[in-house]
Amino acid sequence: MDIAYAPCYVLEVPEGHRFPMEKYALLKDQILYEGIVSDSDFFAPTAMPVETILLAHDADYWDRTLRGKWTRKEERRSGFPWSEAMVERERVIMQGTLECAKKALTSGSVAMNIAGGTHHAYSNRAEGFCIFNDFALASKWLLSNNSLARILIVDCDVHQGNGSAAILADEPRVTTFSMHGASNYPLNKETSDIDVALPDGTTDEVYLSLLKTHLESLIPADGIRPDLVMYQCGVDVLASDKLGRLALTLQGCMSRDRMVFQMCREWDIPVVCAMGGGYSPTVNTVVQAHVNTFRAALDVWT
Repeated sequence: MDIAYAPCYVLEVPEGHRFPMEKYALLKDQILYEGIVSDSDFFAPTAMPVETILLAHDADYWDRTLRGKWTRKEERRSGFPWSEAMVERERVIMQGTLECAKKALTSGSVAMNIAGGTHHAYSNRAEGFCIFNDFALASKWLLSNNSLARILIVDCDVHQGNGSAAILADEPRVTTFSMHGASNYPLNKETSDIDVALPDGTTDEVYLSLLKTHLESLIPADGIRPDLVMYQCGVDVLASDKLGRLALTLQGCMSRDRMVFQMCREWDIPVVCAMGGGYSPTVNTVVQAHVNTFRAALDVWT
């Protein structure tokens, strides 16, 4: 299993902004401790080149971000205080998702970015801890360079993938599927190709039944299977999550991951994963839910 890990992601994080950052280093340590992966499975991505970033983001936005020219409103909306380290960190995470996608396509299986899933970033602005949009960037690069015919984004974070929907709205080769809380952030949602808006308190049984129905219609869609699935597997769907409002258990969340992986395996579709959100009060709960995603992937592909 190929796993992107960006050490700079957990460095130089200002006091008061460690949450939700600390989970990434803890996740790496835990999957190594449990023997789910080994050191040789990890690779350290480099910073994404500017020309790749400009495939999905406006030149003016890139320039203002690089030079620290955000307004106070933009900084608050991003969730981060601007710094050079923040920009470098985000570029590394973006390249991590792209490299994982390449590795998944080469191996025909799964590759995981311990960070990523930055689905709130628009072409011209940051939102909700998302500065650049890794799935949009990877999609545009792969479509330009790898001659892929179709990409499917499966976004199961509790928050709608609004930035991804907006950036990819006019790209018919990418299908955006978002299954999220109806009354959750963002208040003003975009239109994905398929949106499944869930009421507060949705349980394992209802969630998994709906997901199965929609995946069966998307993999394959109209008899054409995707060349790649990009899976945003946020664990903020848990009942314990401070920002989630849904009611999934740890087992239900793992069953969700296994369902996505199993369908992709059955149809011989490579998968790239990004961990997305997770805001339970106890960081160990968040880490365990993410560990379960790695365990589910290992179960399906071994």
